[in-house]
Amino acid sequence: MLLITNSFSDIKLPPVDDVFIALGTTIKVAGRTSAFRAVDFDAVVAVARAARAAGASRIGIVSAMGADSQSKVFYNRVKGEMESAVAALGFDAVVIARPSLLAGDRHALKQPVRVVEKISLFAIKLFNPLVPDNYRPVEADDVAKSLVEAVQAAHSGTRVMLSSELHS
Repeated sequence: MLLITNSFSDIKLPPVDDVFIALGTTIKVAGRTSAFRAVDFDAVVAVARAARAAGASRIGIVSAMGADSQSKVFYNRVKGEMESAVAALGFDAVVIARPSLLAGDRHALKQPVRVVEKISLFAIKLFNPLVPDNYRPVEADDVAKSLVEAVQAAHSGTRVMLSSELHS
């Protein structure tokens, strides 16, 4: 049974071996930086902590290209801080996926239309052969598949998968 409260501190999970977290928002959708941080740092770390307490030994997390706890860019700094916090929780293996622009059917997920993202995806597809692998859009399904395979193969340590490793 998954129980979540507003504080994220009371999350309880049943016994688990592996955990996968693909939780995030945008600053625009969140409305303010504190709300963004509550989702992309607080909630992610709370779920990871609850999974560790429930016995998970391996974790896979979707983060973002450019994640860096020392970044001057707020979004990238929060993602980097989240990665560091999760890595410090004592999992045997941590696999972090850092995709570039995520492509997929946002409409099916009832997510808002992102006009700039749609234009960017179209433009990048036109010039795809000229765009380095790490900067090419990656399908959300490919990220999920790559992350599951990497976590299942992981035995120990932390692995960061850049976008070029996430394409099928």
